[in-house]
Amino acid sequence: QVQLVESGGGSVQAGGSLRLSCAPSGLIDSFYCMGWFRQAPGKEREGVATIYTYTRTGVIYYSDSVKGRFSVSQGSEKTTLYLQMNSLKPEDTSMYYCAADSRPICAKYLRDLGSEGFASWGRGTQVTVSS
Repeated sequence: QVQLVESGGGSVQAGGSLRLSCAPSGLIDSFYCMGWFRQAPGKEREGVATIYTYTRTGVIYYSDSVKGRFSVSQGSEKTTLYLQMNSLKPEDTSMYYCAADSRPICAKYLRDLGSEGFASWGRGTQVTVSS
């Protein structure tokens, strides 16, 4: 599987913003799907946003908890993904993971923000929001 590398995490106060980036560590032309997930200590991993990335007009799905505050975009390289996080809340504190998959079947998992559709993962970047 392709290794992904996340960056951009950090510590901010509530109401602040951060921008996370994700890119593959090796050469790959494209992914069919990419997504952002997060997991806080003692909690299950949850989907934040998923996107069909094989075309530039791919549909994006967001979890209800971040809708209207977070936005996903692709870089000039189709395999680069960003997560713009605005109006951050303490409950957004978590380890954020980037995920991707090169199989067309991953598309069936996007709407439900399902992690089972993603075979490649990064090691995560920590986001801490203080009140």
